[in-house]
Amino acid sequence: MPPLILVVDDEPKVARLARDYLEKNGFRVLTAADGQSALATARREKPDLVILDLMLPHIDGREVCRILRRESDVPIIMLTALSEEIDQVTGLEIGADDYITKPFSVRALVARVRALLRRTRGEVKAPGIVRVGGLEIDPEKYFAAFNGVPIKFTPNEFKLLYLLASHPGQTLTREQLLDDLHGAASSTDRSVDSHIKNLRKKLESASNQNMIETIYGIGYRFNEK
Repeated sequence: MPPLILVVDDEPKVARLARDYLEKNGFRVLTAADGQSALATARREKPDLVILDLMLPHIDGREVCRILRRESDVPIIMLTALSEEIDQVTGLEIGADDYITKPFSVRALVARVRALLRRTRGEVKAPGIVRVGGLEIDPEKYFAAFNGVPIKFTPNEFKLLYLLASHPGQTLTREQLLDDLHGAASSTDRSVDSHIKNLRKKLESASNQNMIETIYGIGYRFNEK
């Protein structure tokens, strides 16, 4: 079952934006608009991760974080409109695992959620060597080769290649590929398309095969053959 995320924010637009994008990326999402309902929901539903706004009515985010940390080890990402270092440090000192400041990129938020779940739940195994057909990719050594002949890729091309080849036959959306790159707000669907175009050229030059298939309107798929 997909991880359950609790989004706590008293701004409806922010909560809706985070909920919609997280659901679009495969998560289950609950929302709460104040500290009291956040604690009640967390105790009842046992979410896998909490995204918690710092400034909340009734019980503020700091106190909610303290209470949640006393009661459980649920991962917490603190949301704050304040950028001062003292607020970020305070959030971490009272038990938050990470923080992100408003306004935030929804892609960056999803990337933070995935990264924190990986660290705390061990959902994703440590990267290992991927072999598909004659292609071999070693993320530890930052090495890729086809039939033993090395192929040079840029860092972003290598990341995309590893992600696609790790899921042969599975269609990955542009948004999933963007999240894997770095979740930066400056990243766009077009930048992914550009990286894939260059990646495909290098693979075809080395193998005389079309290893990456475009699934129009959705994303890309790595061919298993």
